[in-house]
Amino acid sequence: MALNTTHRPARRAAVAGALALGAMIVPTAAPAMAEPVDVPGFGVVDIPGVAGIPGISNLPAPFALPTPIAPVQAVGERALAAAQSKLGSPYVYGASGPDAFDCSGLVQWAYSQAGIGVPRTSGSQAGAGYAVSLDDLRPGDILIYNGGGHAAMYAGNGNIIHASTSGTPVQYAPLHSMSIMAARRI
Repeated sequence: MALNTTHRPARRAAVAGALALGAMIVPTAAPAMAEPVDVPGFGVVDIPGVAGIPGISNLPAPFALPTPIAPVQAVGERALAAAQSKLGSPYVYGASGPDAFDCSGLVQWAYSQAGIGVPRTSGSQAGAGYAVSLDDLRPGDILIYNGGGHAAMYAGNGNIIHASTSGTPVQYAPLHSMSIMAARRI
């Protein structure tokens, strides 16, 4: 009996390690719930399947590491996705969506879809968020053009998305197609 009690801490450590490992390895073909496992000297516990641990039985197969979680999208990326959903929508002076837009109305509407309020006019949007360098632009950053008279959003790859003028729908354009006054990140 003394022999059995001297090995009990080691057995408990092995079981704890198996339980911890079981939390990291998930069976790919099994349901997302835990499996009952008989751990000798400890009893039946519910843990995700664990491969290759001696003394643990009743495990489903095959095993793989869990699928990585998708990265969280930045607010600018969410706003950009909203603006992109309006490609082809008509330009209407003073409109702020959801069916027609002027330049700053598109920016304001897109950010509101991402859960962020921004000012209504391009001149006010020039002071929103914080300034960023043109070398550090990220998708969704706000660009102010023509001395504050026009707003757009950086779409990536050297392009913007904007509602440019009457008769022209929401579209992409090159970043440097107009005179840039400011770049802002919300």
